Amino acid sequence: MNNYIYLIVLVLALITVIPTASAQLSLGIEANQKLIEVELNASEIVNAKHVIAASNIPVSVNLFNGVILESITVTNGNGVEKEFGLLNNEKGNQSITIFPSKSNIIIKYDLEDISTLYENLWTVRIEYSETFSVLFSEEIDLFFLNDNIIQLQNKNGISVNGGGNALIQYYDKIPKIIEEVSWKEDKFNVEIITDSKITEFNFDQESKNISFQVNEKNKFVTVTMEEKFSGSPYVILLNDEKIKYSKSISKENYVSLSMKPQTVGEIIITGSEYSDSLSKITPDDTLTEVTPDISNDTLTEVTPDISNDYFIWLVLGGILIIVVIVVIIIMRKIKK
Repeated sequence: MNNYIYLIVLVLALITVIPTASAQLSLGIEANQKLIEVELNASEIVNAKHVIAASNIPVSVNLFNGVILESITVTNGNGVEKEFGLLNNEKGNQSITIFPSKSNIIIKYDLEDISTLYENLWTVRIEYSETFSVLFSEEIDLFFLNDNIIQLQNKNGISVNGGGNALIQYYDKIPKIIEEVSWKEDKFNVEIITDSKITEFNFDQESKNISFQVNEKNKFVTVTMEEKFSGSPYVILLNDEKIKYSKSISKENYVSLSMKPQTVGEIIITGSEYSDSLSKITPDDTLTEVTPDISNDTLTEVTPDISNDYFIWLVLGGILIIVVIVVIIIMRKIKK
């Protein structure tokens, strides 16, 4: 009898040590996640949600960084709360272990310290290793994804295919300037959205150039106008030097050009009719055009630290071998 007790104590002790030996390990296999999403609004609190497929064995779910532990709820499809285990690794990241369930499981929680407001611009940094969706509240239509402009129009969010790091920025209150320009017999509205002070707006009818003075650096400047007014490809100059920009089709026949000037000075936007006289644009002069097609909004993939994982599994394998050897020795002694 004592041998059986020793065996049980030994096995339990080794199992307890395993999570400590590897911060990457968790109880249960990796969950089949049917849905992963975060919801953004004009708030410092971000909402997260995971929908986990039913499973006959325990499964583990990694959570986003910044979890408010008191906000975690785990329920089935009928809203009935389910038991779960919460694990932390050495970096402070949390994961949840869900016990066997015959129905899908819904995990909800809030995130903090990933969304900040500075000078009218919300900045949110999100990282996850699997494909996830980012949903926006109704008042958010225009935002910047890794400095590229995206306008949602009739869509309610984007999909980050394959997971990765997302830097999302959007205005708390949209700072909009409307300038009217005339060309031949037509009149056009040029919309400028920026927190930077804009002065000396001008339209050159002969070259169809738009120019204005930017009086603050490192702030987004987005210009929206009818595309026929100054056809693409576009060239944007800051103090007579070409700068990078991103392009989005905001609505039918309208285009939005977004830039982030690194210094103050004069911005000149010119279209295809005048750009022929300028030097040819190289691939590095403009950013890839971004459209609101959320299926194509792919971010940089996260590459795991392979060497660290290899070491972890070596440690785990060694522990399991020791367990097996000890069990065999004890069982042989019991038979004798």
